[in-house]
Amino acid sequence: MTYCIGMNLAEGLVLASDSRTNAGVDHVRRAGKMRVLAEGGDRVVVTLSAGNLSLTQNALNLIEHRERQEPERASLRSAQSMFQVAQAIGDAMREIRARDEAYLRDGGIDPSGSFIVGGQIRGEAPRLFLVYSEGNFIESSVETPFFQTGETKFGKPILDRVVNARTDLVTAAKCSLVSFDSTIRSNLSVGTPIDLLVYRRDSFQIGVQHRFEDTDPYLVAIRQSWNDSMRRAVAELPTPDWA
Repeated sequence: MTYCIGMNLAEGLVLASDSRTNAGVDHVRRAGKMRVLAEGGDRVVVTLSAGNLSLTQNALNLIEHRERQEPERASLRSAQSMFQVAQAIGDAMREIRARDEAYLRDGGIDPSGSFIVGGQIRGEAPRLFLVYSEGNFIESSVETPFFQTGETKFGKPILDRVVNARTDLVTAAKCSLVSFDSTIRSNLSVGTPIDLLVYRRDSFQIGVQHRFEDTDPYLVAIRQSWNDSMRRAVAELPTPDWA
């Protein structure tokens, strides 16, 4: 399992993912889930993946292989919109699943995976999509400015309470780290390092891309500050009449 967050805000995009794979307690290792597929010029395209790592890796590798072997074919670097990018990733997922799903099920392996796809292509605003295992996808909106995939439930409350389309990028980045800390505390299948990327609208280049190890001073400070703030907030809640 893994955990990924994507936010599409007025100022730009915030994307974050963990780097742990878990195929049982004896098979825990690192594998980055964030890939920058295009940057510079007229576009930035970033993916976060969750679920079966072989499926999601192969879907992206298939797209990149075809870009090299068939340069005349429409690709992520020539797509006219982020919608076309999401469509290409969904189509690749369907193709890989059609090839591998029966074999995976025979081996007792879950053949599901998903992507958060974010970026901007010149001529349109930044866009964010959640691509499901079946290849279909949905897009973020002002009312739903963020997507999660993977182990979502533990880190959702802070996002629901704080993040909206007008949230600034710095606050959103802090919320994403708090969301990851909450998830890591409650679920062993999600763990550091955390990859965080911040993209400012219309810049067409990555503003911040940082990997937070467990001992990263800022991550430690966020963890301690949030923990202390939560304890203090609970202590300051009104005492009930029946106590």
